Amino acid sequence: MNSFDPSFKIHGRTVGPGVPCYIVAEAGANHNRDLGIARELIDVATDAGADAVKFQTYTGANLYSSKTPRFSHMKDERSPRDLIDAIALPREWQEELMSHATSRGIQFFSTPFDHDAVDSLAKLGVGVLKIASFELVDLQLIRKAASVGVPLILSTGMATYGEVEDALGAVAETGNRAVALLRCASLYPAPPEIMNLCAMATLRQAFGVPVGLSDHTAGVAMAAAAAALEANVYEKHFTLSRSMEGPDHSFALEPDELRAAVTAIRDVESALGNGRLEGPSEAESVEMFTLGRRSLVAAQDIPAGALITAEMLVTKRPGYGVAPKHLELVIGRRAAVDIEYDDVIMWDMI
Repeated sequence: MNSFDPSFKIHGRTVGPGVPCYIVAEAGANHNRDLGIARELIDVATDAGADAVKFQTYTGANLYSSKTPRFSHMKDERSPRDLIDAIALPREWQEELMSHATSRGIQFFSTPFDHDAVDSLAKLGVGVLKIASFELVDLQLIRKAASVGVPLILSTGMATYGEVEDALGAVAETGNRAVALLRCASLYPAPPEIMNLCAMATLRQAFGVPVGLSDHTAGVAMAAAAAALEANVYEKHFTLSRSMEGPDHSFALEPDELRAAVTAIRDVESALGNGRLEGPSEAESVEMFTLGRRSLVAAQDIPAGALITAEMLVTKRPGYGVAPKHLELVIGRRAAVDIEYDDVIMWDMI
């Protein structure tokens, strides 16, 4: 397998091991062909703390044959081609949306579904391109996107090992070494039992690239799970409201849920730590370590000079006295001072 970079940068933001997960808020088609809604989605993604907001660039004619059967799960009676045209992002909006995203301090990019879409996004100067799971087998499209020279994020929903290898081979042919792979389950919504999150580790080990999750499940549980498994990229659909009309709203996160997903990822990242058992943290050592642990404590009054026996001692909190493990060293000594009932035993007392 061709060698790829273990990490890369998107407009200066490193993506890979040892840095915070790159969080992509997927607006997709949830703009409903309303420019105001599209701008509001960018605002929601920014306010939630996402690193990037992503749209999708396609046309029905370039995506579906007119003879494609209708998907059984689609309630819309239109053909896939007509439905896609009805929800497609007008390409003339892309420049304005990118400008608005830049003004809000969030990265804008899109998933191109045809060669013209790649050209339009390259002309805008996006910092990354995404290839959807269904397009992973379109090696010509992958070569076109890779030739732009920006990092690629490839979703691998439904893919076999060999298909991932083919896609990466197409990228490598262009000399592009910056690729991330996303585990994905291509159902909308996807049930948790088919997510196979552990496949992220398989992708990382097999291909040596940043990995992550394109999450189509309901809710925010997978966000925390992905962070716990050290995902480098996390992508999730979001909407202004699941009650809106359109094919992608029903399984998307609403604004407060998107904020919760970002918070969950960041909280889990901060909780992972370095894995070393180093005793109490600075915060714990203020009181919990000294007051919450146990020491040897007098079970009765012990006059000065008395020979200390086991019956004279118990273990209780706080923990700043002689540690319970030293009980045998204390038994048989004589009290150096008068020790009252419930006194914490200190070494200078015996």
